[in-house]
Amino acid sequence: MLALLRETPYTRIRIAFLMYKKTTQQITVSVQPMYLDDQSEPEAAHYVWAYHVRIENHGDKAIRVCHRHWRITDAWGREQNVRGVGVVGEQPMIPPGGCFEYASGAPLQTPSGIMVGSYGIIDAEGQMYEIDIPAFSLDSPFQPVQVH
Repeated sequence: MLALLRETPYTRIRIAFLMYKKTTQQITVSVQPMYLDDQSEPEAAHYVWAYHVRIENHGDKAIRVCHRHWRITDAWGREQNVRGVGVVGEQPMIPPGGCFEYASGAPLQTPSGIMVGSYGIIDAEGQMYEIDIPAFSLDSPFQPVQVH
């Protein structure tokens, strides 16, 4: 789903900010990443992205997001695993038909990378399960583009 197009001051290539979605057990997770030029310092190998997440409960039971696991891979293939309780300091309860949204960020030492992960969910009946977070690309205008 195309959300926004803009031309960067560094290139004449238009960068699309895409929304990535995945549904697991009637829970849809959408992620929209965005490169933060004003917080990045390419000359110091410091690149920063924000990402907006929306978790939608299409099921018939309330759910709580108990924990998260992110796998962040940079352009050199270095992987970082981040685990924690809840999301952005909360363990949100999401009723049937409801949603929870938050924003966070990720720094890398390379001009591109990939993030993917999962949320640990518990439903109103006490059943625990994992919900997939779709893989999404962290792209910047500093990543060389190859045309084949």
